[in-house]
Amino acid sequence: MSGLRPNRIDRPGTAEEAWESWLELRYLPAADPLAWPSVVVVAAHPDDEVLGVGGTMAMLAAAGVRLRLIAVTDGEASHPGTDPAVLGRARAEETAAALGALDAGSADVIRLRFPDTGLAAREGELAAVLRELCAGFEVCLAPWERDAHADHEAAGRAARRAGLPVLSYPIWMWHWAIPADAGVPWRRACQVPLPPPVVARKRSAIGAFTSQLTDRGPDLGPVIPAGVVAHFTRPQEVLLS
Repeated sequence: MSGLRPNRIDRPGTAEEAWESWLELRYLPAADPLAWPSVVVVAAHPDDEVLGVGGTMAMLAAAGVRLRLIAVTDGEASHPGTDPAVLGRARAEETAAALGALDAGSADVIRLRFPDTGLAAREGELAAVLRELCAGFEVCLAPWERDAHADHEAAGRAARRAGLPVLSYPIWMWHWAIPADAGVPWRRACQVPLPPPVVARKRSAIGAFTSQLTDRGPDLGPVIPAGVVAHFTRPQEVLLS
C-alpha cells in the first residue's frame, strides 16, 4: 500500500565502517562480567544471544559463572514456506553448535517455545514465566526493548517486568541507527571488551547459524546479511542499562 513507511530493519542500514570510525564507541565505560556471580540470558530467537552477547557468554562460561539461556521462541517463522517444526529443530541444533563453539555448552538452556513473531500478544504471560525462571540470578541480559523488532522489544520489556536487573543488548539497532543517534541512550551504554581468542570463538559460533546466513530461496536473501553480521564481529559488545 502506498504511503506506508518501511520497517527500519528493511531499510538500507548503517555500514560497520561507520561504527568503526566513531571514536566514542571505543571509549564507552567497560563492564566486568566476571564480577557477576550468576547470569541469565534471554533470547527472543535462536542466534540473538550469540550475536548480542556471545563473547560475554564465552567469558562467563570460561570463568565458571552460573549461566542460563532462556530461548523464548524456536525462530520457526524465519523461512516462509518451510515446515515450522523442522525449522525449529534445526535452529535448536544450530544453537547447540554455537554454544559449543563458545565453549559454553555447560549453560543451562531452557526453551519456552512461544510463537515466533507473536511475543507482543503474550508479553504478560512471558513476564510471569521469566520471573520464575530468572529467580536467583543476579544479572539478566535481554534484547533491547527499542530494537525495532517486535519480538525483541516484547522479550526485553517482559524481562524488565520480571524484576531482575537487566542489561539490554541491541541487535538491529546497529543496522538502523547511526553514530551519536539521539534515539539511543548512549549515556547508559557500556562495553564488554573481547580478547582476540573470544572474538574468534564468537565468529565460529555465528557461523553455526547457517539457516540465517544463507539465502532462503530465489527471491529471499539471508535473514542476517553479511553487512549486519559485521556489526557483531568487532572486539566489543555493547550493553544498555
